[in-house]
Amino acid sequence: MKYQVGKTGRVVVARFEDKEDVLGNLSSIAKKEGISAAAFYLVGGMREGKIVVGPEKDEIPPAPVWRDLGESHEVVGFGTIFNQNNEPKVHLHAAFGKKDAVKVGCLRENSSTFLVLEAVIIELCGINAARELDPVSGLNILKL
Repeated sequence: MKYQVGKTGRVVVARFEDKEDVLGNLSSIAKKEGISAAAFYLVGGMREGKIVVGPEKDEIPPAPVWRDLGESHEVVGFGTIFNQNNEPKVHLHAAFGKKDAVKVGCLRENSSTFLVLEAVIIELCGINAARELDPVSGLNILKL
């Protein structure tokens, strides 16, 4: 295990409106505000999204299992933002619910708000971390 201890910095509250790009907007805020390390929460609705719901088998490198949201869902999620190649890289895991069905996964593509989505971004200060491509797993791993 590796870890670092830091402090909280600024807190950003954002509202994404209908059909806005969730992952793109989170990255844009981090870039505009010079945030290189953060944790964030999301709550609201999503119209579209492509999520990874786990690997096909427990092997390395993992073969991801993809699911499309395909329609509006309620969403609650938690994620982190750390730079990769000096650009903000968002990592979000969330639960997406519609009627009696719930999907849980890592949102990676095609993220679009339904009606409204709220984000609370908490800057992490004193943390020297970045995402790097791990050649063994093929994943963007947090390096401390």
